[in-house]
Amino acid sequence: MSEATMTVDKSGERVQRMFGQIADRYDLMNHLLSGGVDIYWRSFTVKKVAPQNDSPILDVCTGTGDLALTYWKAGNKQIPVFGTDFTPEMLERARTKFDKLSAAEKQTTAEVQFQEADTQELPFDDNMFQIVSVAFGLRNVADTRAGLQEMLRVCEPGGRVAVLEFSNPTMPGLAGGYRWYFKNVLPRLGQLFAKNSEQAYNYLPQSVTEFPCGQELVDIMTECGMINASFIPLTFGIATLYVGEKPSN
Repeated sequence: MSEATMTVDKSGERVQRMFGQIADRYDLMNHLLSGGVDIYWRSFTVKKVAPQNDSPILDVCTGTGDLALTYWKAGNKQIPVFGTDFTPEMLERARTKFDKLSAAEKQTTAEVQFQEADTQELPFDDNMFQIVSVAFGLRNVADTRAGLQEMLRVCEPGGRVAVLEFSNPTMPGLAGGYRWYFKNVLPRLGQLFAKNSEQAYNYLPQSVTEFPCGQELVDIMTECGMINASFIPLTFGIATLYVGEKPSN
């Protein structure tokens, strides 16, 4: 579905307030509702789009920091990693998660720095990061193209943009059952475990259903200036990894 026909409310204030309300249960709900497969999806992303040099890495819409921390560990804790999000409550959880790592784990020359920022207006210079990633957050950015263009702007020439996002499975049998679960079961479970006034888990299936996926998102990445853009369906298409490159010149 094109962005022009979207009906889900992705206004900045609403999204920020909604995720602030569920921050303390966000990790638990992700693991429960995905059966723990979200951990594998992040691990796959880091292996597929692995660090290749000493330049820093940026994870936008970082939430509670899982993908940022996975990249930090993949770089042997020697590559600086930045995580940005515009929800303070999420960043607080991310910082707490990092601080709870043992002293031995944190004996390193590089740490993960979390800071508040809107993905549509990143507070970084051009060409800074070898990888700019986002996991399950791009669909929450009010203007998808603006977010992708900012991610590309701060990516270094020859660097890569990685987008891990929920998608709509097309396998016969699975697709119908998945949509029914997403629309009827998930919102009730989400509201039960993470009560909030913004109906976050009604927002989730609607935002996934209306967000461009597969070749449609690849085409948007290409329109935003990326080259060699491609996508890899994960777990029967429930999630998809998109990868694009920044031209070297």
